[in-house]
Amino acid sequence: MTTITTATTRPRTAHRSSIDESLPRAVSVLAVTARPGQESADLGGLLYAFRRTGARLSLLSLTRGEASGRNAGSARLEAIRPWETQLAASVLGIGEVAVANYRDGALPHYPAGELAERIGRVIREDSVDLLVVVAPEAGDAADAAVARAAEAAAEAAGVPVVGSTRPGALGSWTLDLGVETETARAIQKSAAAAHASQSEALPALLGRLDLLGGGETLRWLRFPQRIPSRRDRRALVPA
Repeated sequence: MTTITTATTRPRTAHRSSIDESLPRAVSVLAVTARPGQESADLGGLLYAFRRTGARLSLLSLTRGEASGRNAGSARLEAIRPWETQLAASVLGIGEVAVANYRDGALPHYPAGELAERIGRVIREDSVDLLVVVAPEAGDAADAAVARAAEAAAEAAGVPVVGSTRPGALGSWTLDLGVETETARAIQKSAAAAHASQSEALPALLGRLDLLGGGETLRWLRFPQRIPSRRDRRALVPA
């Protein structure tokens, strides 16, 4: 396992700014991804929103992303992609970054309990009170494996899990970045660009983010103790 820590300035007081009140409340958020780059491409806007409200951010990528079919440089992907993740994390304001050594492309074949134990260690070390993942219906088999493991780890730790999903997914709601949209997307794009080895995919990603606008779609994978109603999506009290 490679553990990378980035030094960032953390706000002492949380404020909601103009971020939509439907963002779950959290003090310490852990994003868990299947591979490097997802923290920017898939979760960057959401992580910006949490950071903007004062939450501490941590990231665990379960693989080094060596199975990617793209490599714009000469370095081996398993060597360079964790460092690209560090750069992206510094742009997003993520304070703690860990990259595990599970084989990219094989996450669905690892025991869910083993992956959950690895996630659980970070939950305990960083005093996490909310997990963020790509929801199973919004990703591939590796993302589904991550989501299952995150749910198991969260159940053991007594914390909720929220998934980034596609619009219209059952049980989902939309977070509106509001007047923060332009800034949020600019930071997200800059973080994505830090993954230079994957630069061939950047134009398509930038186009997708432009079409996305200020909406981030979420759903609970593991509910907080009090389930948010339509009129109160803000509650987040760990079970």
